[in-house]
Amino acid sequence: MTRIAAPLLTAFLTMAATTGAQALELEHSQGVTKLDGQPEKVLILDINALDIADAMGAEPAGVLNSNLPDYLSRYGSDEFLKVGSIFEPDYETIAASDADLMIVGTRSAPAFEQISAILPTVDLSLGDDLFASVQHNIGVLGQIFGKEDKAQDMIAELQAKVDHVSQQAPHAGTALILVTNGGKLGAYGPTSRVGWIHSKLGFATVEQGIDDRFHGGDVVSYEYVLEKNPDWLFVIDRDAGVGEAGQGAKAALDNPLIARTKAMQSGQVVYLDPHAAYITFGGYTALNTLLDQLSAALSRS
Repeated sequence: MTRIAAPLLTAFLTMAATTGAQALELEHSQGVTKLDGQPEKVLILDINALDIADAMGAEPAGVLNSNLPDYLSRYGSDEFLKVGSIFEPDYETIAASDADLMIVGTRSAPAFEQISAILPTVDLSLGDDLFASVQHNIGVLGQIFGKEDKAQDMIAELQAKVDHVSQQAPHAGTALILVTNGGKLGAYGPTSRVGWIHSKLGFATVEQGIDDRFHGGDVVSYEYVLEKNPDWLFVIDRDAGVGEAGQGAKAALDNPLIARTKAMQSGQVVYLDPHAAYITFGGYTALNTLLDQLSAALSRS
């Protein structure tokens, strides 16, 4: 029997493992990233992707170190390498990580080119159709972590909830999405981060021309809310979402004009989970949380 020298045998086994590994082509917002095989050490610098990966049962090696909601709090431990904040990468840590892949997203996408010079990177930014983007991102993360079957189950579950709520929402009357920010009121419209409440589910908006490019929405007054007099008020407490002390959404709406609205008088005011609505709004767990809130509210109406 011919004996193979140890160095040659090691090289042969390495080549065989590489040849046997299935190459991945990951389509994302800034192109296609090709990998020779399943990445073993994955870094995530996007809160929405971390939400999805966590729900999938995946285990990233490194994560962002800011804006983590309670259900993702375990990633704040020293067990996970910290590769930057929700907006800012830590390039030195990333370069020293010896990782196989980095995942960026909507807030960290401007760093894509610079991070790509360090290691393979995919951009899971959200597009105009949020649910289509999230479903795509679930599929890509399923490829990355070898959890394609779980990804398909997640996509199906999310779609089922959308279908269920969208059967009722178009018949439920008008809705206004309010955001409270430092005691001020703002309005979110159909193109906002939660605009899918109108565009996807079918709640009628009180006005099409809401300018919601700003963090606090389009500034509105209590008089405006009463004038539009929606059947539903969906409220986001931005201060709570970003972890800042503030008046609180319920206190902000404790106003005689708001009290006269149809929404308040009929008990159709829904205080959306602030982190899910404002920070992780493109995550699987976050969207399930919001859809469950809307479904429960409609069942009570």
